[in-house]
Amino acid sequence: MEFLTLFKALILGMVEGLTEFAPVSSTGHMVIVDDMWLLSEEFLGKYVANTFKVVIQLGSILAVVIVFRNRFIDLLGLNRLFKKEVKMEHGQSRLKLTTVIVGLIPAGVLGVLFEDYIDEYLFSTETVLVGLVTGAVLMIIADKFAPKKPQIETVDQIGYKQALAVGLFQCLALWPGFSRSGSTISGGVLLGMNHRTAADFTFIMAVPIMAGASFISLLKNWEYFTLDALPFFIVGFISAFIFALVSIKFFLKLINRIKLVPFAIYRIVLAIIIFVLYF
Repeated sequence: MEFLTLFKALILGMVEGLTEFAPVSSTGHMVIVDDMWLLSEEFLGKYVANTFKVVIQLGSILAVVIVFRNRFIDLLGLNRLFKKEVKMEHGQSRLKLTTVIVGLIPAGVLGVLFEDYIDEYLFSTETVLVGLVTGAVLMIIADKFAPKKPQIETVDQIGYKQALAVGLFQCLALWPGFSRSGSTISGGVLLGMNHRTAADFTFIMAVPIMAGASFISLLKNWEYFTLDALPFFIVGFISAFIFALVSIKFFLKLINRIKLVPFAIYRIVLAIIIFVLYF
């Protein structure tokens, strides 16, 4: 496989890793970088290119698992096996696996019911533009109307009602360009969480729902895992993993200070760029 092709895999993995969990829409960035510049479908073919995008998403998911490894060990009840404990800051409460599952139900159900419709009718540049701008508006509203003193300062304080409400906000992310983290962090903030807590819960919920969707897509497209395409997949996966790892850690350190408005402004600028370049 040519060096230039592998370099394109590196770039696409980088874009995926840097944007998948930030509230800026990885789909919007892929429209610019891939659909308008790299054009992976032209040199890989449509189905191999789509499979590649699933592979690099798995790289991003692995990065979240690494960052929140102690939390996932605790959720799965594997503390004794790995000799890890999550430090408790507020009493003896602890985030439960069932709480996470409740948060996953709304988007999971709608995703299964409308997957074919979304893939066929909603993945276009026009719909991505709508998602970018609408999501930005939601983020600005969240920052403006967020409680001055958040009542929920750690994910261990999140109950079933809050989890379900955040899960309903996550349904907005089924619209391409809206951004999963943008919608769920906004929802969490409006529900009385601080920005870091909303981000933590967003990332924890993202792993099972993204992993499930990715593995289903991989099973459907397993025939496109050829030896010729394998180096491209490997480079993209590693690139997405490394850049997602850096991006997540950086984002979590900053989110309580910068909040959502700067990301909202960036999204609006991105929408304008896509509009000018595409139309």
